[in-house]
Amino acid sequence: MNGNEKSGLAIVAVKPANEPGRPGEERGGAKGGGQGERGRSTRGPSTGTGRPDIGDRSRTQSCTREEKGRFTTLLHHIDAKLLHQAYHWLKREAAPGVDGMTWEAYGEGLEARLRDLESRIHRGSYRAQPSLRAYIPKPDGRQRPLGIAALEDKVVQRAVVEVLNAIYETDFLGFSYGFRPGRGQHDALDALAVGIESQAVNWILDADIKGFFDNISHEWLMRFVEHRVGDRRVLRLIRKWLKAGVVEEGVRQPVTKGTPQGAVISPLLANIYLHYAYDLWAEQWRRRHTQGAMIVVRYADDTVVGFEHRADAERFLVELRNRMAEFALELHPDKTRLIEFGRRAATARAARGEGKPGTFDFLGFTHICTRSRRGGFLLTRHTRRDRKMAKLLEITEDLRRRWHQDIAEQGHWLGAVVRGYFAYHAVPTNARTLSAFRHHVIDLWRRALRRRSQKDKTSWTDMDRLANRWLPKPRISHPWPAQRFRVKHPRWEPYAGMPHVRFCAGGAQ
Repeated sequence: MNGNEKSGLAIVAVKPANEPGRPGEERGGAKGGGQGERGRSTRGPSTGTGRPDIGDRSRTQSCTREEKGRFTTLLHHIDAKLLHQAYHWLKREAAPGVDGMTWEAYGEGLEARLRDLESRIHRGSYRAQPSLRAYIPKPDGRQRPLGIAALEDKVVQRAVVEVLNAIYETDFLGFSYGFRPGRGQHDALDALAVGIESQAVNWILDADIKGFFDNISHEWLMRFVEHRVGDRRVLRLIRKWLKAGVVEEGVRQPVTKGTPQGAVISPLLANIYLHYAYDLWAEQWRRRHTQGAMIVVRYADDTVVGFEHRADAERFLVELRNRMAEFALELHPDKTRLIEFGRRAATARAARGEGKPGTFDFLGFTHICTRSRRGGFLLTRHTRRDRKMAKLLEITEDLRRRWHQDIAEQGHWLGAVVRGYFAYHAVPTNARTLSAFRHHVIDLWRRALRRRSQKDKTSWTDMDRLANRWLPKPRISHPWPAQRFRVKHPRWEPYAGMPHVRFCAGGAQ
């Protein structure tokens, strides 16, 4: 493990091409933390270090992955104080589980409830309840299954996540971004953009694991967790949540694999699974087998890998399929693609008489090879069309339910929706899409107003006045990826003058 990968100073795992007579100089990815209700699996003031004493022990135990120790006494950290914090980190407006308990209702007599919960956890009498099955629509029209845990299970899971984060944040690799404290989707997008623009990337593998959360092997997962967690009581808690099952239409259904999407513990367990099944393997493959540059970025079960040479990309894809099969996983046949993409892709394809380079989607954006005004390579990112249309359809349905509200109420609500949309999608090169989205929202609003009465004569002039009052105008709020990347990870800079050092879990050697 090189210095940058373990010090939190870089994001993309990169292996530059070797020069004749000179070993390849490696720069790697950073460590960081997670995702919760707002794209992270943790909420509140947690910084990803979890319990400081655990983090210190995890960093100082060993410098080699093979020798890292196991934590045999962890449950004592799950006390009433941590449970109290975990309760307040939960999403307050979340739907109740099978117990019908809301956040507000559980807060009545909270201290007594938490003391009783702490006692049951340490006595071993705590019982996990099944998750309540719910479905949310996906952009492609299908339904995504979710598991809504009981409120008490959420509290315990959130406390366990806080403890385990202190261990695994010293282990997870730099190119892993999903559901980690202190990391978000735009960090992954920045890392990918910087890797494509600064490295000799000519081929992109856009890989997606089919039904990942539903197909996680419980046996493999527990074996992975036991690499670092030796406290049988904590392991027993995890097994209880895995085997609790789900309730759908009043019928309890047992489960033998998978973790319910929506459960507080699931994102961390998923990251642990992929850390061993994919991340460590991909890192070693990059070091041992590539003949040129290679970059890796993973967000949950979506990973994008860039290669300099097509032969490396094809060999990696074949071996990745085999690797996933070893751990009861499968690459999605339709969503996994290898495309020619990068600064030389357009020129190379034109020379062969082929069309423009393909595009790929990652974290809500379509990535496109284009040219800047000066003629240089430019990575353009546009909001995915299907995501934009799904959002507009959602607004249409909500407007139908709000037809009888006065214009001020509608305007206030629509303004909040548009601001939230812009907050994520307002990246450089996406201004035209933002303007089109705002225009469509204004048109939907105009139609909704005109349908309230046959005599309504709301004109576009009227709508422009309403839009100027209530709807924010498009404005790029995110910096260029390289700018934000350099600020967060200055030592990644090739001219930073930092000596090359080896890092173990928290220090240099």
